[in-house]
Amino acid sequence: MGESKISSIHLEKSKDEYSTNENVEINVKFSIEGDLRDAFNEENWTKAYDNNDVSFKLKYGVKMTSGGFRKKELGRTIDTYRKASIFWTRNPKLVNPMKERKVWVQVAKNFEPFIRLTEEEVKEELFDFDEKFVFKASDLGSGKHKIGAEAFASWQKHEFTEPGNVKNNSGEIEITIN
Repeated sequence: MGESKISSIHLEKSKDEYSTNENVEINVKFSIEGDLRDAFNEENWTKAYDNNDVSFKLKYGVKMTSGGFRKKELGRTIDTYRKASIFWTRNPKLVNPMKERKVWVQVAKNFEPFIRLTEEEVKEELFDFDEKFVFKASDLGSGKHKIGAEAFASWQKHEFTEPGNVKNNSGEIEITIN
C-alpha cells in the first residue's frame, strides 16, 4: 500500500474582528487523500464483506492553537472517530438502476448514520471533514492573534488497507479582538 495524507487544512473565520464579549467561530476543513481513499471502493467493499471484514473505524482529531513559540490551545480539541459499516441488502430503496449491487456502506459521523448511493458520496462522508470551533474572544485578549490548526487520523489493518496514520498543520489566519 502506498501513501495517504491529509490535504491542506483550510481555516474559515466568520469575520475578521470580534469584541471581547463575542464568541469566535472558525471552521476547519480538510480531507484524507491518497491510497486509503482510493482503496475504499465498491470492489474492495465486496471483497471485505466476503471475508467478514465489515467494519472500518477512522480515528481523527483536530486541535486549534494560537500564539507564537508557546502555543495556547483554543476551544475543545476534537478527538473522535467515524465508522463505516459494510452490509449486504436487497432493499429496493437502495437499488442502483445502472447495475446489480448488493453490498453497501453506512457511515456513522458523531453516531449519526448516513447511507449514500454512490461510491464518491460514501468517500466524501467518510474522508472529508468540516469541524466547527467556538471559543470566547476574551480567552485570547485584545489585539491581533494568529490561529492555526493541526489534524491527525489513524486506522487499523483491513482487507483493503494496511494500518496507518497521517498528520498535517494548517497555515495561520489572523483575527483581531477589540
